[in-house]
Amino acid sequence: MPPAPGGFTYSAADELKRRGVRRMKALATGLLLAVALVYSLARWAQTAGWTGWPGYVAAAAEAGMVGALADWFAVTALFRRPMGLPIPHTAIIPTKKDQLGQSLGDFVGENFLSGEVVRVRLRGVGIGSRLGAWLAEPAHADRVTAELATALRGALTVLRDADVQAVVGEAITRRAEQAEIAPGIGTLLEKIVTDGGHRRVVDLVCARAHDWLVAHSESVMAAVTGGAPGWTPRFVDRKVGERVYKELLRFATEMRDMPDHPARGAVDRFLTDFSRDLRSDEDTRARVERLKSEVLGRAEVQDLIASTWASVRAMVVAAAEDERSELRLRARAAILSLGARMSADDRLRAKIDGWLEDAAVYVVTTYRDEITLLITDTVASWDAEQTSRKIEAHIGRDLQFIRINGTVVGALAGLCIYTASRLVGGHREPARSSPPGNVRPHRIVRDRYSTSSASPEPVATRPVPMAIVGLMGGPERASSWPSPVTRSPVPGRVAGPGRGPGPLSGAGARGALASSSCENDARGAPAPQSGRLPSKG
Repeated sequence: MPPAPGGFTYSAADELKRRGVRRMKALATGLLLAVALVYSLARWAQTAGWTGWPGYVAAAAEAGMVGALADWFAVTALFRRPMGLPIPHTAIIPTKKDQLGQSLGDFVGENFLSGEVVRVRLRGVGIGSRLGAWLAEPAHADRVTAELATALRGALTVLRDADVQAVVGEAITRRAEQAEIAPGIGTLLEKIVTDGGHRRVVDLVCARAHDWLVAHSESVMAAVTGGAPGWTPRFVDRKVGERVYKELLRFATEMRDMPDHPARGAVDRFLTDFSRDLRSDEDTRARVERLKSEVLGRAEVQDLIASTWASVRAMVVAAAEDERSELRLRARAAILSLGARMSADDRLRAKIDGWLEDAAVYVVTTYRDEITLLITDTVASWDAEQTSRKIEAHIGRDLQFIRINGTVVGALAGLCIYTASRLVGGHREPARSSPPGNVRPHRIVRDRYSTSSASPEPVATRPVPMAIVGLMGGPERASSWPSPVTRSPVPGRVAGPGRGPGPLSGAGARGALASSSCENDARGAPAPQSGRLPSKG
């Protein structure tokens, strides 16, 4: 997929994770809606007169909604502003991205890039013993050899010949100019002469000189006659040239065929004296140094160095590519030997572990700031919005479980709190039962007389509110009022034991209503929920 703004690249795996986040969001939101529906149904049941379980269900659903909304706000506030509102301390990741990157870098530097932490960790791993056992396996040795050959071939391939030649030439020239070569050459020459190693060179020179003279007789005689004075006759010059040629040929033949020839002895003495002068004679040593500088400065010598490097590189590359080359076979044998020694030698393992620990500690302590700066700068270069989306794609699915858990835990907590409050308050729901006789619960009966009929007609009124009972002084006082309410022959009046008819108004009316309510409560009828005083038909 093409890279997104901020340096991110969304792969197929990232897209799959984002789809999983969307599914979990839908599940958590659906659970919230389900709890809200349960709460609505429980409240409807309460208003419809149901008692007992609707209160518990409503309390649990209400607390579940609170928990779900709170956790939705907390999870959403990590990545964006909930409902787009500029609420403080929301959209934490987009707004605090740079601070989070700095904190992450500091945390890694303090807790992972500490020298003591690295040393303890490496010491506990035991790299030396593990590496030794691993290298001792032939298959692993072959793999390491192949990897080293590939690395060597790649390194030699990417190097530019001109750069390498310049570096090698400069290194050789600088080293040769700094070191005095005359004493070393003198010592080497003396040893060669003492051992007779120069005689083969003398034999070769004498043989080549004899062959050259035989092949170039005319050239020798022409050189002799050409150097003769002009006043001498030509036949004399020719005779002299032939004589000189014959003597040179005889001398070369004798030196070639006679190992004890005096000229060979003279060569031995010359080389011995020259080797001594190279070691001790200042003038000879200075002349050798000047000659050395002149030779090194010649373009032919630099070309020779360049051609030498090209030949060496081609040879090494060919050897690295050939599995049966001497280079790879020796490298494989060395790796196997090192692995066996590391497995058997405790001192060698301790040394290797110490080297690795020191190297790792040096790296982390020297470049700790650079490593943490890499983390900080990388996070700072990310786009805030894309960073938030990337992180949400990776951890958003788990965060949606927080919303689900918040809904469940909130519902359980609400249920427990509601239950505890009911138990501590001592409140009990009255049992639903039918009153005896013709008396209906939460009802009072009044007489209504019409002008056309002398017989009373009982009419049921609406339920009496508990607030009216409270005005009577509570159920305790109301129970002392005359009961039951009897019909009065006079409209608007009530009669009771020991009392005559009187108007049903003021305190009398309140007593009658309280008495009727308390009587119903004593019979097990539920307390009235709502209602008003009766009015005329």
